[in-house]
Amino acid sequence: MAALEEVLRGRIPPWLLRLVKQAGRSINRFGMIGADDRILLGTSGGKDSLVLALLLTLRKTWLPIDYDLKALHIDWVEYPMTADEKDTLQIYFDALKIPLEIHRTPMENPSFQGEFNCYLCARNRRRILFQKADELGISKIALGHHLDDFVETILINLCFRGSIESMQPVQDFFFGALHIIRPLCEIPEAAVQRIADRLDLPVIPKRCPHEAENIRFRLKPLVSELSHLDKLARSHIFEAFFGGKSKKTD
Repeated sequence: MAALEEVLRGRIPPWLLRLVKQAGRSINRFGMIGADDRILLGTSGGKDSLVLALLLTLRKTWLPIDYDLKALHIDWVEYPMTADEKDTLQIYFDALKIPLEIHRTPMENPSFQGEFNCYLCARNRRRILFQKADELGISKIALGHHLDDFVETILINLCFRGSIESMQPVQDFFFGALHIIRPLCEIPEAAVQRIADRLDLPVIPKRCPHEAENIRFRLKPLVSELSHLDKLARSHIFEAFFGGKSKKTD
């Protein structure tokens, strides 16, 4: 991770600086982070969450305000990380100076009553994140959903559920006591992948047994085809939902 070390020393290449600033614009646009906020990073070990942690860390270096970051990785008992993966993940977050907790727990919950699917898995993960945030007295959870995730969610709801809905850049829970924020909401997946590749981030491979069945995974070629027709197609779809919505931070 020699390239990452150079970046953390302050030698940020222009292409990366543009993406840090793009995340910052989204944060300001939707009022995601304010002074002295404490933020829990939902960290899968995939490229999205690793890039999210990096961009939020780099952004702090020139801001007039400060915020505190902590990371939680949920290590499913059924599909655990290897010892080497745990070590490299820990080394990465140590380099970013972000405390990392690895929480090992079963993927399935008794409340599922023997049923299991992507929705239930995501709900179980969110439940654990909410519990940990409550234990730590943290009111904001940052997730690594990028622009493609937003577009795919919109298409899923439109084409398969008959509803015009999207995930939100900022989503409130428990009457505003807890917020999920998504700072990568305007950054395309290809740009996230480019950061992970060029800086050789320690991405942990997915072990989801249902990934090939996931409708989101199967929609990716369609989103790619739309972008070939118009390179700004992703952004146009996003702006159709959020073009008039913004909230400045302090």
